[in-house]
Amino acid sequence: MATPADKPSTKRLRIISNSQKEQTKEASTNSSTESEESACSYCFGTGMEIIPGEGAKRCRCQSPDHRLRLLQTARIPPRYQHCTLQGYVAGDAELSKWVAKREAQIVLDEFPSLDGRGLLFVGAVGVGKTHLAVAILRELIERYQVRGLFYQFGALLRQIQDSYNPVSQTSELKVLAPVFEADVLVLDELGASKPTNWVRDTMMQIINTRYNDKRVTVFTTNYADTRKRDEDSTELLEDRIGVALRSRLYEMCKTVVIVGEDYRKRSLAQSV
Repeated sequence: MATPADKPSTKRLRIISNSQKEQTKEASTNSSTESEESACSYCFGTGMEIIPGEGAKRCRCQSPDHRLRLLQTARIPPRYQHCTLQGYVAGDAELSKWVAKREAQIVLDEFPSLDGRGLLFVGAVGVGKTHLAVAILRELIERYQVRGLFYQFGALLRQIQDSYNPVSQTSELKVLAPVFEADVLVLDELGASKPTNWVRDTMMQIINTRYNDKRVTVFTTNYADTRKRDEDSTELLEDRIGVALRSRLYEMCKTVVIVGEDYRKRSLAQSV
């Protein structure tokens, strides 16, 4: 059986571009039920619906039940469901964490006018990158009722690979449609998987589609853009995802570098 890596690059993914949406509408409808359930057909995102004979009133999608459903379909892992921007802890001397928190707040406050530009949080393990990314996702859902989605980089790739199994009930369109169409996508641990040609091609397809559709994407990665020392052999983000994809990320995201103490190690030391 052919694997994703064995397939010609031109057949690895079915891309949903603006010009193809009408052709794939029926398939997308059947394969992305969760995504469409969270879209409001009453106010079309305005927050106000028109009631015949009564005029305009606050849309039913503004109810707590609707926001709860959007949060439930966002796939936020249980470990991070408590994350808020207010709950992100930055020490007095941790300037980069304060800067990161401010950039996250800007995304929340200016979301309607961002024109698709997101954030790329770069930093070592334990500095709170995922916390900030999830906080942005959660608070955008609660504030604007957007369709949000969280994926860990490796988990997304595994789901796409599994979709090539003819026995599986999951089609590649069912996996990719919500990723393409989410108003806000958090892609955690970018570069964590082995950088094969298939991985790079897959990510380029996903990111190009979201870039062209001006949809906000928030990334986190443990891989930096520069080495601390010239003799350091540590892999860079460019090594993990490729030159072309890193270049695209410069256009669609603001890079925010976070340095500081590993929060998990600090918490463990305090508990001993």
